[in-house]
Amino acid sequence: MIPGPRKLDPEQLEGHLDRLYRAALGMCGSREEADDLVQETCLQVLRKPRFIRSGDDLAYLVGVLRNGYYTSRRQRARRPLLGVEEDVAASERAVSPALDASVEAHEALAAVAALTDEYRDAVVAVDLAGLSYREAAKALGTREGTIMSRLYRGRERVADAVGG
Repeated sequence: MIPGPRKLDPEQLEGHLDRLYRAALGMCGSREEADDLVQETCLQVLRKPRFIRSGDDLAYLVGVLRNGYYTSRRQRARRPLLGVEEDVAASERAVSPALDASVEAHEALAAVAALTDEYRDAVVAVDLAGLSYREAAKALGTREGTIMSRLYRGRERVADAVGG
């Protein structure tokens, strides 16, 4: 005989908190988010009586936890992080160092791509691929002195192109 639905005992919830927290931590990757997710799961379960069709309370609770996680992600994706005024003010205050470095790297790579073939090949071989002068000379079919000269001139042109 298949047992019917049974009411989830709120008193048993405390015994599952450690496992729920570990599951939440695995989903979120952050302790603070995991704490919030477990707390929201407990509030959700305690808001109204819950009936479990299977015999495992933990499986049911992890399902509620997982659903809460995905719901919070969807809600977060729909919400703008900053208001328009705050966004403009934030952009005027400072540019993120990571973004600034990314823009500089993009400009430098564009400048390398704009070099003539012989300079570009030398800069790419030594500065981007990490070859030694000897290895670059062998790969490009020229002498080490030629590589050194082309590399110097190529670097100089890249520096001029990106402003110093």
